[in-house]
Amino acid sequence: MIPRILIVAGSDSGGGAGIQADIKTASMLGAHAMTAITAITAQNTLGVDAVHPIPTEMVLAQVDCVLRDIGVDAVKIGMIGSARTAAALAERLAELPGLPIVFDPVMVATSGASLADEATIAAFERLMRVATVTTPNLPELKALSGMSILDKGAQRAAAQSLVARRGCAVLVKGGHAKGRQVTDRLFQPAREGAAPEVEWTDPRIDSEATHGTGCTLSSAIACELAKDWSLPEAVARARRFVRIAMQDAGGLGQGHGPMAQQSVRLDLNQSRWSPMLNHVTLPTRDLSASEHFWRLLGLRQIVRADERYARFETEGGATLSLEAEEELPAPVVFLECGDLDLTVAYLKAQGLAFTQEPRDENGGWREARLSDPSGNIVCLYQAGEMRRFPPWRLADA
Repeated sequence: MIPRILIVAGSDSGGGAGIQADIKTASMLGAHAMTAITAITAQNTLGVDAVHPIPTEMVLAQVDCVLRDIGVDAVKIGMIGSARTAAALAERLAELPGLPIVFDPVMVATSGASLADEATIAAFERLMRVATVTTPNLPELKALSGMSILDKGAQRAAAQSLVARRGCAVLVKGGHAKGRQVTDRLFQPAREGAAPEVEWTDPRIDSEATHGTGCTLSSAIACELAKDWSLPEAVARARRFVRIAMQDAGGLGQGHGPMAQQSVRLDLNQSRWSPMLNHVTLPTRDLSASEHFWRLLGLRQIVRADERYARFETEGGATLSLEAEEELPAPVVFLECGDLDLTVAYLKAQGLAFTQEPRDENGGWREARLSDPSGNIVCLYQAGEMRRFPPWRLADA
């Protein structure tokens, strides 16, 4: 069944954040998005001009309407609109025990405009008590915990305090911190098999397309939880989605522009079990002639490494590599895996022999290799953003 995601959030007339970003994210991750709109905003990439909260009764009516007909596999909560709505929504969601709920405690827009008053922020406590995970950025972490966040130790203490007091996991987003690296940390309640703290660090993406990053991340986490990924797995996959959407953004607007959720097509496997074809490597004796040929066919070149390697991207998001070889080997077909090691273990149990066990490669991805009955090379891998956006991607691509 298609994962059913109920999104409770505000509308962004500029299309960069809020319900609009949530729907785009859910659609690209193979989920069906249902909405309960809590507020209508007039905003663009420069700021928020006006906010009109939706009455609590209408918010609940939207929730009840879809629940009794379509059903729901996960909930994402964003901008709330009012303290009364926050309290009423928490009460309604408490009637659905075991349902994955991702709460993005939206307080301030990317532009700096306030989207929640003090009473609403105070009511967030009740939503955190029914949430599976809450996803504050650093300023939100300070507001929710009432504690210092001056350094990593203080941030850890603040997050652990929320976990202990509210009972949900807390994903601390580090984008507001300074530095060339961005670190996000997940703090989880004590339970069997759950790591108390999980950390991810990646290079900061130099981009103005940051409007809606929090909305997109939380919606992506909800989608992945609905597919039965564990919380750390869901966060890791959602982070990859956000990073690729940021890097493929089109530079719209004069301020903090929208991301490109619609461009994350073949970068994130939808399933744990079914590999997804997204890349082919072909041998060539004449790299320059082959480059010219594929450019004539309309492919966009994104990598050129010395005189031996080139990579192209198609309109649909698939990629093609050329490798210059004196003796032409067989082509290599690449299949993106949701869980590479699990896939390899399953296939080995079915009797398939691998010529290369899963290992981390210099190109930034993890891969394993085997051959089909005709001798063609098949590469199972997890590439994420490194397939289309490696550090050596051509500057004008």
